[in-house]
Amino acid sequence: MASASLFKSAPVLDKPEFVKGGQSLHQPSVSVVRFQPVSPSSLTVRASSYADELVKTAKTIASPGRGILAMDESNATCGKRLASIGLENSEANRQAYRTLLVTAPGLGQYISGAILFEETLYQSTTDGRKIVDVLTEQNIVPGIKVDKGLVPLAGSNNESWCQGLDGVASRSAAYYQQGARFAKWRTVVSIPNGPSALAVKEAAWGLARYAAISQDNGLVPIVEPEILLDGDHGIDRTFEVAQKVWAEVFFYLAENNVAFEGILLKPSMVTPGAESKDKATPHQVADYTLRLLRQRIPPAVPGIMFLSGGQSEVEATLNLNAMNQAPNPWHVSFSYARALQNTCLKTWGGRPENVKAAQEALIVRAKANSLAQLGKYTGEGESDEAKQGMFVKGYVY
Repeated sequence: MASASLFKSAPVLDKPEFVKGGQSLHQPSVSVVRFQPVSPSSLTVRASSYADELVKTAKTIASPGRGILAMDESNATCGKRLASIGLENSEANRQAYRTLLVTAPGLGQYISGAILFEETLYQSTTDGRKIVDVLTEQNIVPGIKVDKGLVPLAGSNNESWCQGLDGVASRSAAYYQQGARFAKWRTVVSIPNGPSALAVKEAAWGLARYAAISQDNGLVPIVEPEILLDGDHGIDRTFEVAQKVWAEVFFYLAENNVAFEGILLKPSMVTPGAESKDKATPHQVADYTLRLLRQRIPPAVPGIMFLSGGQSEVEATLNLNAMNQAPNPWHVSFSYARALQNTCLKTWGGRPENVKAAQEALIVRAKANSLAQLGKYTGEGESDEAKQGMFVKGYVY
């Protein structure tokens, strides 16, 4: 896709041209240089040598009844999860837990992709098999978190930006060689802090550069500008902010010549702020979220893989199910971390004798979300644990 940014010169036009911000380019009184169309050949953008593979990978992940298991918690975040069940944050304990997840029998029936942290991509299971191989044997596509986390954004209203573009090309090439076939980059937008135009633009531009680099190295990019649940705002305010964010994201994706057929999106659902006194039903969440998608997301995008963002396991599943009650232009599915793992982790408790029960708990959640992707989830028989909210104010991933 070519864009105006690819033109080599900025000729003066017959009439004033309005640019972003409302400033006009004043027309001189001297002779006018008329615009000469640029030949199509000069606008040709080099297609990624992985173009066909990217489309195939994206479609595999966006396959009916399946979604993504997000298990890419950093070692520090994984340590917090382990601490919640009384375990030390050691490599051996992280390995044991990740082995439990990827070796759950039948996982590939409901999970099409697994996002890994760098340590996990190069890690083996406790019995010596490469985790990447264990996943691919179950027809689960391995993915990799490539961003380097959030840092304060100077000049903003106490907002953040996502770092990690330096070196991401060489890292992505190495991840591809190790077996990864898609990537994830998470940045965030905070409604209580604005969001400022600067923060939205920075989020969108960073995602677009990462997406272009990922595709150039054979990785399908997951585009994730998470609109945080923090705040007491209503659902209409979330919708308004999401419209602005996604308009900016797709503008810069196009500017960077990202192939929409070879990406996946990981958006927040449109919900009220977690501290809002007004709560939304699954029907309301689906109505607002699908309206946003129809207004902002091209149908060329293969899959919308929603994040749970602190919703309870059951709430995230109910909302997904409500969005799949009628056909959509995209595969509308899930990319959940806590909303798949919470009950599983607590069931395990770090005890070897509980591994089977913990894996069964993971499969229960994976199957429930598989049914929700197909619009067939009923919510019957869910445990009280699965209904507990997981929102953490100021959550750091």
